[in-house]
Amino acid sequence: MKDTASAGPDSRWLKLCSVALSALLGGLVGGFFVVAVTLVLKAGMDFVSGQSLGVVLVVPLLGLTLAVLVLEGFGKSEGAGAWRTFAPGAVRADISADVVDSAGQEERLPWRLAPIRLLAILATVASGGAMGTEAPAAYLGVAAGAALGDRGRWWRQLLRPAALAGGAAGVAALMGIPLVGTAFMLELGRRRSAPLSAERVTAALIGGFVGWAINAIYKLNLIRLVVPKEPPDTFAHAAITALVIGAVSGAISALAASAVYRAKTWQASPIVRLALGGAAAVATALLLARIAGPSAAAGPGGGAILWAESVDALPLTLLAVCLLRAAATTAAVAAGGCGGVFVPFLAIGDLAGRVVAPGLGVGNDLAGAAGAAGGIAGGYHLPITALAMVLGDGGPPLATLTCLATVAIAYLAGAVVESGFDRLKQRLLPARHASAH
Repeated sequence: MKDTASAGPDSRWLKLCSVALSALLGGLVGGFFVVAVTLVLKAGMDFVSGQSLGVVLVVPLLGLTLAVLVLEGFGKSEGAGAWRTFAPGAVRADISADVVDSAGQEERLPWRLAPIRLLAILATVASGGAMGTEAPAAYLGVAAGAALGDRGRWWRQLLRPAALAGGAAGVAALMGIPLVGTAFMLELGRRRSAPLSAERVTAALIGGFVGWAINAIYKLNLIRLVVPKEPPDTFAHAAITALVIGAVSGAISALAASAVYRAKTWQASPIVRLALGGAAAVATALLLARIAGPSAAAGPGGGAILWAESVDALPLTLLAVCLLRAAATTAAVAAGGCGGVFVPFLAIGDLAGRVVAPGLGVGNDLAGAAGAAGGIAGGYHLPITALAMVLGDGGPPLATLTCLATVAIAYLAGAVVESGFDRLKQRLLPARHASAH
């Protein structure tokens, strides 16, 4: 009995060591692969955002068109090879859905579709479309780890930790904060009730720190986060700031999330989606360019934040740009674009915070940082990831505390707004059915 009892812990440690080794390997492969792709995406976005209005209008539309052609024309539902055959009824541009659906069973991720999805990501994001790089980082990182593990019976036991670590490394390399990659992958997995086992947490932690190390060693600057510099005057001032910015950023980002979700699941033919979504994207870009300049109309929203930092815009103007950025991402999703919404929600939340900054008497840096964290908590429903981002950002202690409290308020505000929206929809549906009869 003594030998049996002592074998348990030894076996457990051996398993954790195996997980750590495979996570390290998957994190390195996934992290470097994601960095290479993200550098290409960033170069494309930077090029388009620096061009004239005509380029900002035309190139993203061409990118959306190419993405749809790749996914819907070249991709098949049946009768083709595994590397271009999607599951029946799958939303082919929804790369986050594959990451969530395979959480805890990463071997189920159809990694052979990664090349065709990669082409669609490059077409959408590198052309300056209003979608971000974090979902591609997570998806490509998981796919790289899954492909690495799918090399035979012995290697297959390394697949799950390698894939999870690859995704965490990709996100951490993008953000430059290790625990953001870890929290992002674990929180996404909880949407499918993936367990927070010691093995999964270990793999996600190792992947997050591998991605952060890649970012630090090569001094990468793949995404720009606003760091608060000036804290509120008092704790009371901090509480009021967190309450207001949390409520505003959480509510706006939650409404944007509802619009994006409905655009993603819109049941229409690819041609109709591209025509209407593309037209909406062009119209939104025209309005943004007129209000804030062409650079604010390109990409996932970084140009709009730079514009907000460089001008003393009125709150109503900032609100208009914030709502137009939400509309731009919704239009890109509706058209069939392939990318992420994490970075767009950062921008939406940042701008929402700046709208109320003058009334609160706080600096734009604090309002932007708090609002960005609120956008992730309220719109993307990733509060732990938002907390990790705030702690990784740094800044004065009271400013950090304000941002942490903003995350909690924004998460609650987003939940209240979405619940109210769902109740309103349920009330309207019977009325529509009654009028139809």
